[in-house]
Amino acid sequence: MHTMAVTIAEHARRRKKVLQEIGRDALAVIASAPVTLRNNDVEYPYRPDSDFFYLTGFAEPEALLVLVPGRKQGQTVMFCRERDPELERWNGPRLGPEGVCRELAIDEAWCIDEVDDRLPELLSGRKRLYSLFGKDDELDRRLFGYVRKLRRKNRHGVVAPTEFFDLGQVVHRMRLIKSSAELRLMRRAARISARAHIAAMKKTCPGRMEYEIESELLRVFRSHQAETAYASIVGSGENSCVLHYTANRRQMQDGDLLLIDAGAETGYYAADITRTFPVNGRFSAAQRAVYHVVLNAQQAAIDQVRPGNPWDAPHRAAVREITKGLRQLGLLKGELKALIKSEACRKFFMHGTGHWLGMDVHDVGDYKVDGKWCRFVPGMTLTVEPGVYIPPGNRKIARKWWSIGIRIEDDVLVTEDGCEVLTRDVPKQIDEIEALVGSEADN
Repeated sequence: MHTMAVTIAEHARRRKKVLQEIGRDALAVIASAPVTLRNNDVEYPYRPDSDFFYLTGFAEPEALLVLVPGRKQGQTVMFCRERDPELERWNGPRLGPEGVCRELAIDEAWCIDEVDDRLPELLSGRKRLYSLFGKDDELDRRLFGYVRKLRRKNRHGVVAPTEFFDLGQVVHRMRLIKSSAELRLMRRAARISARAHIAAMKKTCPGRMEYEIESELLRVFRSHQAETAYASIVGSGENSCVLHYTANRRQMQDGDLLLIDAGAETGYYAADITRTFPVNGRFSAAQRAVYHVVLNAQQAAIDQVRPGNPWDAPHRAAVREITKGLRQLGLLKGELKALIKSEACRKFFMHGTGHWLGMDVHDVGDYKVDGKWCRFVPGMTLTVEPGVYIPPGNRKIARKWWSIGIRIEDDVLVTEDGCEVLTRDVPKQIDEIEALVGSEADN
């Protein structure tokens, strides 16, 4: 585990908070992610479920956390794999039930094979059941099976749960506000990601393949003991206008823009950065004009990230700037107010201006509460990422604008008096970008 990792004491405090929130007549069950096959007997690299890891700090598969408020023998119970020297020789060490109690401050732990016998006993007498219903069909099926069995015994005085609640409503509210330990990991992920973007800019030149630039991102991530937080987007030319382009197979041409959307994950916390720059190191007049529009929109949006503001304030600011800018360039025609009201810019800017960020790139947390936009609170982290995309082939638009896809994305922390841009180390001013691009292309 990395030295900057969240402490076991912090994981224990989170469990305690959940126990308090769900109350004495309840029980909560949360499973880690299953092992997923890539093909035949080859597995995808394992990553635990984010909610499960948030509460446990445990990164092994085939594990179940049960929270039982008020239980005298211990309120936190874990089911996990037994130690197995033969299998551990093939697949690496396991903690086992004893290790889980010793290392993770869990009150009681049993072998996962005992779950069908022991979990119904824990459920008995509880009126409310909390879980991440709808996330794991197999777990849902088993839980409702246990409840049905208990209900058949109600003539014998056995109490079974009658109310079912989404545990996500409790855990995701907690995950929305980052602790100082979480922010240390997010800053680290941001720094590593920034280095990777800068390295990618330096290596870019006409004739190179998109995947060569992707390999530079991966090199920097791995050299800092980080993973990719998501599949990197390295889109040049018309690919810069494809929002989720991940093939990364095209050869970059002189005159192209290159849009890179890539972020590192470290200690299970993600960064998410997008930068767009000219492959040859010099923006054309049309590229420069659109870039200014997006950069102005991003700055206006970031300025709206402060405590008390609603979630949609940055987006509204970005839409206003993009609409104004595209109107000045002649790409939108009409009266500004009417264009903003009709969302005329949606043909060029078709996505939101950001999302929550944390353990998941598109992190958990409500955007609206009771029909109203959530308001920013210190400790929240989000992306701010306006863009303008003009694919080729639109006969109503002058050819000089074709294949200009520009997105600028940073990770932003809400602070007590405004915000902090966690990814500020990656240049986004035109002169800084032009000085960097291709500066190590020969290496």
